Amino acid sequence: MRSVEWCALSLALVFAGCVPQGSIPQGVQVYFSPHGGATEAVVEALDHSTNSVLVQAYSFTSVPIARALVDAHRRGVNVQIILDRSQRTEKYSEADFLLHEGIPPMIDAQHAIAHNKVVVIDGCVVLTGSFNFTKAAEENNAENLLVIDDAVLARRYTENWHLHEGHSEAYERTERAEPRANHKARE
Repeated sequence: MRSVEWCALSLALVFAGCVPQGSIPQGVQVYFSPHGGATEAVVEALDHSTNSVLVQAYSFTSVPIARALVDAHRRGVNVQIILDRSQRTEKYSEADFLLHEGIPPMIDAQHAIAHNKVVVIDGCVVLTGSFNFTKAAEENNAENLLVIDDAVLARRYTENWHLHEGHSEAYERTERAEPRANHKARE
């Protein structure tokens, strides 16, 4: 390939949004599990939130992530959460803990599975991937998490979050919940 052709191909790849092999685009971080730091990345991103946090979660049993959401709420951040219907009966769901701490989750029961795993922070950062907000996802499963600093993408995810908010219903505490005394033991 001649140098002119190579330059043209390189420019085409740049304008197509591709980056050189081995590079991660600026404003993007990637984590893999098991033991890849995804939970820490979620907690750190939540710790830096200042205005709003929108969460969509399929499975949510992570104590550190639940605590980071409560900490954000206590700092005055508007935290809103939509969970899959399975969290009504999941033994270790953090839904009851969040409700008790003043963050009333909503349940998206319109779909067979509300399988989203998304956090939108301050309208400019998106966390997404296969990573469920669970201890098992961090310690046992093969999962991925992207942290993307992009306001345009965040706006799209925010629009989708509000679409699901429109058909979600309030979560109500159930008797299946684990007693609070055991919450600390699960860390």
